[in-house]
Amino acid sequence: MTLLQIALFLLCVALATCAQSLTGFAFALILLGLAGLLELAPLADLANVATVLGLANALVALRGPGRTLDVPAFRDITLGGVVGIFLGVVLLSWLSSSVTLVLHVMLGLTVIACALVVLMETAALRERSSAPMFRLWGAVSGLLTGLFATGGPPLVYHFYRQPMALKTVRDTLVATLAASSLLRLLMVLPTGQFSGNALKLSLLAAPLVFGLSWWLERHPPGWSRAAVLRLVCALLLLTGAGLIVPAVLQILKP
Repeated sequence: MTLLQIALFLLCVALATCAQSLTGFAFALILLGLAGLLELAPLADLANVATVLGLANALVALRGPGRTLDVPAFRDITLGGVVGIFLGVVLLSWLSSSVTLVLHVMLGLTVIACALVVLMETAALRERSSAPMFRLWGAVSGLLTGLFATGGPPLVYHFYRQPMALKTVRDTLVATLAASSLLRLLMVLPTGQFSGNALKLSLLAAPLVFGLSWWLERHPPGWSRAAVLRLVCALLLLTGAGLIVPAVLQILKP
C-alpha cells in the first residue's frame, strides 16, 4: 500500500470506529463499504481485519462484573451461526477467486439492506421467540459474518424485539457477536485465508481503534442518538450504491 492508501485506510477505520462508538454497530459495514469502494485491499482481507478488531472490541466491552447473559439465546444464536458462518466463509473464498465484481455487488446490497433494517421501527413482541427462530436468525447473521464480518444488524433487529431487559439484550448481543467473530477466525485460519496483509492491517488499525474508542467514551459528542443513526445509515446507503453501480456497469459492459 502507498502512503496515500494507508492514510485513506486509517480514515476509514476512524469513521467506522466513531460510528461503532456512537451507535453500537456498523464498524464492519462502514470499514468494508468505504475501503472496498476505494479498493484499498481485497474484501477478504478487510473482512478478516474487521473480524479481529470486532472481537477485540467485544472482549473489552465484556470486561468487568455485572454482565447479564441470556444463556438460551446465546446458545441458540451460536448454534445457528456455526452453519451460516461456514457457508459464508466458503462462499467468500469462491467469489474472491472467481467473480470479484459479483462480490462487490453482494457487499453493496448487504450494506444497503442492513441500513434499511436498522432504520425500521421494531415493534416489541408479546412473547419470546422460539429456539428455532433464534437459530434461524443466528444462521442469517452467521452468513453475513462469514461473508463480510457484518452479522450485527440482523441480531440487533431480532434481539430488540424480544421481551428482555435492555441490559440483558446488550450484553447478550455483544457476547454472541464476539462468539461469531471467534468462530470465523477459527474457520479461516486453518485454511490459509487469513493473509499476512490482513495481519498487518489489523496491527496498523488496532491502536487507532482503541485510542478513538477510549476518547469517545470519555468525551462523547452532544449529538442525539437518532441524528447519529440517520447520519450513519445515510453514509451506508451512499456507500452501498457506490459499490453496486460501478460493478453492475462493469458486468453489463459488452
